[in-house]
Amino acid sequence: MLRHLLSRAFWALSPWKLVSEPAPQRPAVIIGAPHTSNWDFVFMLAIAWHLRMPLRWLGKHTLFTSWRGPLMRALGGIPVDRSDPSRVVEEVVARAHSGEVFGLVITPDGTRGAHEVWKSGFYRIARRTGMPVVLGYVDRTTMTTGLGPSIELTGDIGADMDRIRDFYADCSGYHPSLRVEPRLREEDGPAEAPGDAA
Repeated sequence: MLRHLLSRAFWALSPWKLVSEPAPQRPAVIIGAPHTSNWDFVFMLAIAWHLRMPLRWLGKHTLFTSWRGPLMRALGGIPVDRSDPSRVVEEVVARAHSGEVFGLVITPDGTRGAHEVWKSGFYRIARRTGMPVVLGYVDRTTMTTGLGPSIELTGDIGADMDRIRDFYADCSGYHPSLRVEPRLREEDGPAEAPGDAA
């Protein structure tokens, strides 16, 4: 209740407008893009709290050290040890199969910096778990943010990414100069099977 009230106050005072599809009713991978600012984290929380959507997100394990650990976990964080990324996939699979309904937010264009392609972790996790992909966005041009449509991945990476590119074509991000075109290095390779590991 408190989180919902905080989110209502945020959207009432913010110059940004929440324009969103309803929260997913089953476990889903939520793309957070374009990821160009620390404000994206604030938007993510405000969207989830407004929609009363249980939220999970992946973060470097160093963010969960010392006093920050309990806070980050309370906000939905799941620590990622990059030396053993498969453990994260198994944890997400277990959560999804347990009946827990949540949105797993992943920022495929990485941290806020210059990158040429998106990271494919969101795609592999969605295929491995069978979770749909919800297209979350930030668009400075219209000063709007929220959740877009939900799509089911087919395993045809090029075709799936074409649909994703179409949606994000007009989304500029908080800092448009840092926006990365939605493209995976794997698009020119074979399609992934649902059982492929992250």
